[in-house]
Amino acid sequence: MTQLSATEILFCHNTWQHTSVVQLIKETDQGKWFVTKETPFHPVSHIWPDHPEDKGTIHINGNDYPILACQTGAIELATSELYIDKKIPVKRGEDGWVFVVTHLISKDADIAVENTVELKVDKEYQDSLSRGHSAGHIAYLALNKVLHASYWRKDADRKDELGHYNFNSYAQETSFVTEDHCEDVYRLGKTLRKRGLNSAEMMENLNSIAEQVNKQITAWLALEHKVSIECEGKALTDSRYWIADFGIDGVVKLPCGGTHVSSFKDYQEIRVELKAKGEQELLMVTHSKKRI
Repeated sequence: MTQLSATEILFCHNTWQHTSVVQLIKETDQGKWFVTKETPFHPVSHIWPDHPEDKGTIHINGNDYPILACQTGAIELATSELYIDKKIPVKRGEDGWVFVVTHLISKDADIAVENTVELKVDKEYQDSLSRGHSAGHIAYLALNKVLHASYWRKDADRKDELGHYNFNSYAQETSFVTEDHCEDVYRLGKTLRKRGLNSAEMMENLNSIAEQVNKQITAWLALEHKVSIECEGKALTDSRYWIADFGIDGVVKLPCGGTHVSSFKDYQEIRVELKAKGEQELLMVTHSKKRI
């Protein structure tokens, strides 16, 4: 019997194909969920599902099967029971538990514990999500900077990594990444106004703000600086950080679990749209284009 262990993740190391050993299989109505010792697949988070799971295939015993889903799981070591996504009953770091990446394949797939399998990620799809996710970070940092310059009437306690009032941290309700795309919804309530944001004036000037944000993003992309991911360990639950140099504005080190570009050079452009959703909500839509 394979000794169960936390999945070693490879998705932040530019690895899209990997051979590994199956640790555990769980059959459900959906199909067969399996866990390998290592994986290049990025799963969707059960806590903050802003970044979709990777797509790809698994090669087993001469056959290829599509990966139908890829989600975060947790195994109770005392019972070898696997819990998936919202059914995970513990927090990270709980004694007697390990967190894993679970992959779903069809019920008729010929797979067994201790099989050696080849996992292959759809690189083109993952790259499109990576561009969308990094673009979302770059966009909100630019938005923070523009708002900092003109739309705060007093000093706010919370600053971002570049020293600007952190509108994104204060107001973000949801964030969701898709291919070359990111959407962030911000809530503009009384608390934010009390902190010092002139939200009414801001909502009146969205077109102008978007224009300034896009100008700032263009200037940053022209730096063509590298982007890196720093991992504090090999496990899914170990902290990972997105690091990028924004020139005279400073270097950013953000905690983030997604996949990302390796350089500003990966973009032809990033463009932001700001849209009012009633008086209290703002939608930021970030579009990115791959450099060809």
